[in-house]
Amino acid sequence: MGIEAISDHLQEHLRILFVGYNPSIRSGETGHHYASPSNRFYRILFQAGLTPRLYKPQEDRDLLQLGYGFTNIVARPSLTAAEITPEEYREGRLILRQKIQTYWPGVVCFVGKGVYEQYSGRRGMHWGSQPDPVVEGVVEYVCPSSSGLVRMKLEEMVAIYSGIKAFSEAEMGN
Repeated sequence: MGIEAISDHLQEHLRILFVGYNPSIRSGETGHHYASPSNRFYRILFQAGLTPRLYKPQEDRDLLQLGYGFTNIVARPSLTAAEITPEEYREGRLILRQKIQTYWPGVVCFVGKGVYEQYSGRRGMHWGSQPDPVVEGVVEYVCPSSSGLVRMKLEEMVAIYSGIKAFSEAEMGN
């Protein structure tokens, strides 16, 4: 039995659409985004003030109620992003742009600089909001990958993610 791609959690007018590289093997096995025990995604969201409590991967669909959606640039689960082929990125880039234009989130948060590089074709970007978005009218925001393989300190990651709040609140008129 092969590991299946996990479903996106999308709806129109999301506050934030989180875009990862691709699902981990654990996410593929469980069907939930950011499910690896070493992944710090939900802890980062909570500590950054983006969620009212600490969510578990099994509750990923519940974040739609907060206006948060999930997708990946590549749907196929793998052990590391290094296993993703150039062809998968090319196809994923087109599919992702179509999803953004269809669902029109206020902020698209790229969970990893490499995800944004593959999507935009740009290099050397800084953390946070990016100038000249690929899809005009959408805030493109780059954050570190929350993977346990990333060696950045949790506090640094939380500080970068917390910057999304200003953009998502502005989009919602709060």
